[in-house]
Amino acid sequence: MSQAHKIQQLIGIMKQLRDPQTGCPWDLKQNFQSIIPHTLEEAYEVADAIEQNDFNELKLELGDLLFQIIFYCQLAQEQGEFEFNDVVEGISEKLIRRHPHVFSNAALLTEDAIKENWEAEKAKERAAKTAENEQSIFDNVPNALPALIRAKKLQKRCVNVGFDWPNVSGAIDKVKEEIEELEDELNAQEVNEDKVAEELGDLMFALVNVNRHLKLDPESTLRAANAKFESRFRGVEELARSQGETLSNLSLEQMEVLWQRVKKQSRD
Repeated sequence: MSQAHKIQQLIGIMKQLRDPQTGCPWDLKQNFQSIIPHTLEEAYEVADAIEQNDFNELKLELGDLLFQIIFYCQLAQEQGEFEFNDVVEGISEKLIRRHPHVFSNAALLTEDAIKENWEAEKAKERAAKTAENEQSIFDNVPNALPALIRAKKLQKRCVNVGFDWPNVSGAIDKVKEEIEELEDELNAQEVNEDKVAEELGDLMFALVNVNRHLKLDPESTLRAANAKFESRFRGVEELARSQGETLSNLSLEQMEVLWQRVKKQSRD
């Protein structure tokens, strides 16, 4: 079976699931809003399979994610909005337009030139979507994005108009400034929890900026930190069990000793 036929088979399966007479009751109840959580879950499961370097699982999870796309296209087709082929045509046109150095004779010889052209094309697309009197550099940055990802996107929009630290040193200095402001709020005679939360948010936003300057993805760096912490704490649990203890029976000081042992082992 050709690749095109396999896609058509999947589209046909989706149509059958949504058939008003013979379809699946669960699928028939769904709408755009109701399947958003499933789409987000599938995207994170794809990311997890990649981080686990499990290609068999990745193949399955990518199938689940593709099905989400097919589902949205079926819903849109039922409402007379668009269909799967329109989505394919749209992304194909966009990729060709954003890569003139590949699909035309345009000479973009450096990574910086390619990135500059990419951002310029995105800016044109945003301008075309928004009326002149409503235009903002933050238009079309979805509010529903995870906070770390949205923070990075907001910062990148500012870069496009020249509002950015010239290097990572400025971003790090901003982190230090935000830490001082957070400490000031925590040390106030009357602690204002709203102010503390605000300063903590500013600190997190500043840390995203440091990631961006270092060409790191804040979501990925935090996921890696989560994985490192989990691995080390599992080591603490193992050490406790090897001593015939449970963590609930240990003091904070005793757990700290085990934590330092695990840290040392992981560095050796």
